[in-house]
Amino acid sequence: MSDQATLDFEKNVDRALADSQLRKNLAFAMGNFRNKRQEVFPDPDELEILRDMGSAIRKRAMAQLPELLEQFEKKCIENGIDVHWAETTDLANLKVLEIMRAHGATRVVKGKSMVSEEMNLNRFLAENGIEALETDLGEYILQLNGETPSHIIVPAIHKNRKDIAEIFHQKIPDTPYTEKVEELNAIARSVIRQKFYDADVGLSGVNFAVAETGTLCLVENEGNGRMCTTVPPVHIAVMGIEKVVEKLSDIPVLLRLLVGSATGQLITTYVNMISSPRRNGEKDGPKEVHVIILDNGRSKIYADPKFRQTLHCIRCGTCLNHCPVYTRIGGHAYGFVYPGPIGKLLNPQVEGMKKAGVLATASSLCLACQEVCPVRIPIPDLLRRLRDKMNHAEGDEESARGASGLLLESLAWKLWACVNLHPRLLQFGEKVLGRSGIRPPRVGVLRKWSICRTTPKVSPQALHELVKQQGVDDA
Repeated sequence: MSDQATLDFEKNVDRALADSQLRKNLAFAMGNFRNKRQEVFPDPDELEILRDMGSAIRKRAMAQLPELLEQFEKKCIENGIDVHWAETTDLANLKVLEIMRAHGATRVVKGKSMVSEEMNLNRFLAENGIEALETDLGEYILQLNGETPSHIIVPAIHKNRKDIAEIFHQKIPDTPYTEKVEELNAIARSVIRQKFYDADVGLSGVNFAVAETGTLCLVENEGNGRMCTTVPPVHIAVMGIEKVVEKLSDIPVLLRLLVGSATGQLITTYVNMISSPRRNGEKDGPKEVHVIILDNGRSKIYADPKFRQTLHCIRCGTCLNHCPVYTRIGGHAYGFVYPGPIGKLLNPQVEGMKKAGVLATASSLCLACQEVCPVRIPIPDLLRRLRDKMNHAEGDEESARGASGLLLESLAWKLWACVNLHPRLLQFGEKVLGRSGIRPPRVGVLRKWSICRTTPKVSPQALHELVKQQGVDDA
């Protein structure tokens, strides 16, 4: 999204909170997701065992990430898959364009891919005369309406049936208005299906990349991903460096956790395991498979042993579904591709604290995200660390509150320490403030804090006095 959307985070939040229909759509959808997740993991003990296993798999992969990436590249090449490395999103976009131009391609069909959203690939291709069509139903709806995804798993979660009916009626020529789900699905299918056959290239994301076998694992429910990766003659897969896992035997546990946490299913309708282009004698599949491995700040995250846990994420989206902030403001308010708790961690580290650090403050630290994370990422602890980093930033990464704000905070804490280290001074201060009946001034941080809270009033009696009045020995 634009820098302006990021800079106006508070305004984005205000707009979202004022949108009653958005609030209703989110409340309905989030409730369903939470219930489905609970139903698919009925045994809490079994779930905790699975989470331990998933966490161990991701820790093991991250502990040897450079070696696994090299092994993955080697195996892919042995299997006939071309591997490309991209340090930045610009380089990744150029690599996609280079592959397409090498084949004279002008059309690409896309399966769901958050990395391609991170790359802003659709806009880049359009600027270079290439038609990119989203084939995931939710992504297609948003593409028609000129929007970006609002959720990691369900991109159009902020839309209801009436919204979608109106979009199809207005954006697809000669389409009658209908709110019937079956008819809406049929309309989308009639537009997209022929595109699979007409496209020169298919593009997908990657859920997991297996170093042991050089295999790309993709999960989906609509079948569009399988069409994108088999019908066009060229398949391009884009992935972040953190997607790699060590062994093929790691996949079942991660799939169980990913699918159950994301959509409340035991398994998705389609699980695609791609290890090579079409071989001699095979009737379908692309003639070429390319995988583009994107860094885009991930190496910097990996270099910090604590923040490295951010890269354990398997993009299930369950932290969004349980977050009291996301469930009230939706994904667009965050101003970046990755919303919700994981976005609050990832975006500031990739984009920089000056640009995205404010997102780390958009959390109640209620621990809900940590309690449901399938691979046990300690999101609240990492958010607190990001906040500390934001408040003590140096050099180019200036503090969000500025030097004067930090100076005032430092002086305030020194005054607090001085008063609390001297009991008589503390008692005197309590009596003066208590008898004055004043409330703290609604300025600075207190002004924002008091928007939805009652400003506290200093009690005329100290706690020790109140305890004595009740006849309780406070010694």
